[in-house]
Amino acid sequence: MFSKILIANRGEIAVRIIRACKEMGISTVAVFSEADREALHVSLADESYCIGPAPVGESYLNMAAIISAAICSGAQAIHPGYGLLSENARFAALCEECNITFIGPKSETIAKTGDKDEARKTMRAAGVPVIPGCDAVADVEEAKAQAEKIGFPLLIKARAGGGGRGIRLVKEASELEAAYQNASREALSAFGDGGVYMEKYLYPAKHIEMQILCDNFGNVVCLGERECSIQRKNQKLIEECPSSAIDQKTREKMIEVATKAAKAVNYRNAGTVEFLFDRDGNFYFMEMNTRLQVEHTVTEMVTGYDLVKWQIRIAAGQKLEFSQKNVHLNGHAIECRINAENPELNFRPSCGRVTLLHVPGGPWVRFDTALYQDYFVPPYYDSMIGKLIVFAKTREEAIRKIQAALCELVIEGVDHNSELHMELLNDPEFKSGDYYTDFMAKRSR
Repeated sequence: MFSKILIANRGEIAVRIIRACKEMGISTVAVFSEADREALHVSLADESYCIGPAPVGESYLNMAAIISAAICSGAQAIHPGYGLLSENARFAALCEECNITFIGPKSETIAKTGDKDEARKTMRAAGVPVIPGCDAVADVEEAKAQAEKIGFPLLIKARAGGGGRGIRLVKEASELEAAYQNASREALSAFGDGGVYMEKYLYPAKHIEMQILCDNFGNVVCLGERECSIQRKNQKLIEECPSSAIDQKTREKMIEVATKAAKAVNYRNAGTVEFLFDRDGNFYFMEMNTRLQVEHTVTEMVTGYDLVKWQIRIAAGQKLEFSQKNVHLNGHAIECRINAENPELNFRPSCGRVTLLHVPGGPWVRFDTALYQDYFVPPYYDSMIGKLIVFAKTREEAIRKIQAALCELVIEGVDHNSELHMELLNDPEFKSGDYYTDFMAKRSR
């Protein structure tokens, strides 16, 4: 087992990883930007190093500075969390070259699955159902020709990156050229790769993801599904485990396919296989996320397995101590992402000093955050400032529990979206469980 791990991230996920390490008896190293000097993860870690000024490109994406901090501190491994460098194949390769364990899959696996166009080809070859569409297109003219074959509506999607960027919905042929240019331009800016591919727009559909753990001995375990269909601009807001749309027979089939997908790319560590699920019960591979997900918490609540600890154990060379037959989904968990933004002002991001903070409590209520009273929320980073998670025996009870927890949550000094979450949880369509990825779009009409 590792004796020291560097956490190449910030905010709540850095705090989450540090806590897991402390419970495992592992020393921790934090890195921080100048804007995060007073951040919680810095004070919780055993050591900390400033790696640059506030902009992420000069700090949290500064590979050389992070590797230098790991070498100087004697860290044997780096946990990238999610976002930032977590799916960067070059960073994973740099860790490997420096004899530092990257807590995640191998760099070649990240590269293979990170190119979503290449991932689709790999999954098709492995017999995994893929959304009808085409491979990467070279220019607008090829896009037009392929669009005629696919049919409208369709999605133009960046082959690199994630987080909802480089995606455009095209409802008719007249929209295609502008959508292609915009998607490609956004993808180039965000990921350094303007390549795009196209696929049929499935409507209505649910966004279902399957959590996998894979060790270095060929063992693959799927920890069931998460329902992630409540999204705004392709960014998730509310996640559930399990999905009310998935029966046990379908779950077993999706587990089989997710396992097949993992084996097709010789996957290691924690990952997520994402699917679109239609009203007829058909499901199609979308992409594979080669990292810990923001919403890993609901899986932990329902299965009882600590995903961060298992990431560390697998990276250290340990075998999975359980098999698929040991995995049971007990009860229901819901997560609400608390963002520093104002929904009344077109979701304008908010920053400022937290003047009052009260965190909800009670049995099976969890608030993952890096906030503390008098903390200054900086304007430079992602707007998510916390995740409120609850667990209950039934979905109905879980909805009531998270509504009660939201009522108790107090964050003053910055705008946040907890009232929006209350509205969403009260929506009859959400309560029925029969909702799809267009849920937020329909509300804004």
